Amino acid sequence: MAQNPQVGIPMSETSTNGIPGKKQMKASTVTFHNIWYRVKTKSGFIGCRKTVEKDILRDINGIMRSGLNAILGPTGCGKSSLLDILAARKDPHGLSGDVLINGAPQPANFKCISGYVVQDDVVMGTLTVRENFQFSAALRLPKTVREQEKEDRINQILKELGLTKVADSKVGTQFIRGISGGERKRTNIGMELITDPAILFLDEPTTGLDASTANAVLLLLKRMARQGKTIIFSIHQPRYSIFRLFDKLTLLAAGRMLYHGPAQNAIEFFKSSGYECEPYNNPADFFLDVINGDSTAVASNKTGEIEIDNIDEHISRDQTLAEKLAEKYSSSTFYQETKAELERLSLGSQRETSFREITYSTPFFHQLKWVSKRTFKNLLGNPQASIAQICVTVFLAAVVGAIFFGVTNDTTGLQNRIGAMFFMTTNQCFSSISAIELFVVEKKIFIHEYISGYYRISAYFFSKLMADLIPMRTLPSIIFTSIVYFMLGLKPTAEAFFIMMFTLMMVSYTATSMALAIAAGQSVVAVANLLMTIAFVFMIIFSGLLVNLTSILPWLAWLQYFSIPRYGMTALQVNELADLNFCNVSMNENWSNSNCTDLSKLQMCTGEQYLKSQGIEPTAWGLWQNHVALACMTVTFLTISYMKLRFMKKFS
Repeated sequence: MAQNPQVGIPMSETSTNGIPGKKQMKASTVTFHNIWYRVKTKSGFIGCRKTVEKDILRDINGIMRSGLNAILGPTGCGKSSLLDILAARKDPHGLSGDVLINGAPQPANFKCISGYVVQDDVVMGTLTVRENFQFSAALRLPKTVREQEKEDRINQILKELGLTKVADSKVGTQFIRGISGGERKRTNIGMELITDPAILFLDEPTTGLDASTANAVLLLLKRMARQGKTIIFSIHQPRYSIFRLFDKLTLLAAGRMLYHGPAQNAIEFFKSSGYECEPYNNPADFFLDVINGDSTAVASNKTGEIEIDNIDEHISRDQTLAEKLAEKYSSSTFYQETKAELERLSLGSQRETSFREITYSTPFFHQLKWVSKRTFKNLLGNPQASIAQICVTVFLAAVVGAIFFGVTNDTTGLQNRIGAMFFMTTNQCFSSISAIELFVVEKKIFIHEYISGYYRISAYFFSKLMADLIPMRTLPSIIFTSIVYFMLGLKPTAEAFFIMMFTLMMVSYTATSMALAIAAGQSVVAVANLLMTIAFVFMIIFSGLLVNLTSILPWLAWLQYFSIPRYGMTALQVNELADLNFCNVSMNENWSNSNCTDLSKLQMCTGEQYLKSQGIEPTAWGLWQNHVALACMTVTFLTISYMKLRFMKKFS
């Protein structure tokens, strides 16, 4: 047998050209031995909280072969945890036991070579179905696979999933009408089928679907299972038409295994335990009723008559119903046969697993290209935010230009200049709050794609900076400066114009970087928004307009060095006020015949005098040191953002 380096699972000798879509994969068997999973939780009130360990799964053993392998149980029973453990996507802290693939330890990159369909949608809604598949193929298939072969693979999957008619339709967002719920779920499945994995995991594949659509999705999975795939999925409460498709059933309750074996034998097993399903009852509903201790559950007594199950009569004071059923299963022939088979399959295997290693099929720059390309498409496909931001920028620039129109070289003009500069820097800061959503909205997509080996964190991070952050912060600054500068009639030199534009860009970049540093890793936009607003309010106090910075008490003065608006205001003031004389126009009738020398005793006659009164150095270094400070803050905040993405919890 040949070994595929990308998949790590035996292939038949009929493999062609290394294309995943053209390989006939050998059926894979997943076995799990003595799985225990504990988590630490905190209980009690603030001040007297204590950490306790809680068992999520206890002594779970089983075998899952090609076919439909369902994990069923009530909410909180541990079925999603078991699924994540089998898929190597659970945090290994508190986890013990072994998961073997065909009798051997899971490959270190198992989560990259298997398929995992999460419960929530993790496809880009602004792209079409075909474009999402192309993105997956470009990053998960090696560059040695020709483009035509990738397209053939995509067309094959579209046909298999029944998505050919909607292949060029957008998936859909809250602003864009897209494909149906069933088609969206099949699109999520198709993203994982690009590599043609031998093992496919699905977390609650019927969630959010109506009964008919859910049935269609399971029929699709059944067809795939008949082709030799091992499909493992968790499910909550399937209807009978879905239940009868199951090949193997695993029942969990309170972290214990209550049954593991052929799905169609489960009813007989429960009957032998004293619980008999009514003739027209859905077996899945019946199992959950029994597990939950529902009073409508039906039991058979020794005489064969049917009676309502009285839970109190069946459970001792020290024994829960789940434990009773688990002990019943552990003494059954199903369990004994499973243990014997597990021993046979695990003979000679070396018990070692690695959960953390992630491998990539493509190099960094290839990933950077495709993630940037998708980000640009997403920006163009969802123009509401970008167009709204441009419109707001034009409107505010026009309003500021009208209010401060035609500033003069007197104290009034000086005041208007300072007021306009304060508004510009403040506007740049608060308009950058929209960047909070850059990482928060796509958090689920990023985590899933990173764990699945689509791209490196660095490729994702830099693509966001190039394709979203820079253009969305650069263009508004250019537009705002171009409108305001000439309406206000500021210093008529090209150098001063471009310095002002550059300063506003730097303020925007720094504020946006701060937003990313706060928002990275957050799940709730509102929390990050609140933190950003509070930070900017304190920064504005130290911007240099609301209070003279030279008059602040020494033990508070250090806060001014963390104020982004302060650096922007200082740079704008030096750029505009240096070399300006405010004595040429009389302030009032009493000073109409006074000269500059006389007025200098009463007021700030030149821009340099005003700057010195504010503690600002009116030199070239006094200007550019602010840009250096903003650049250092930007690099610092971006570094924090990247590190938070890297160390963000990516396992459940």
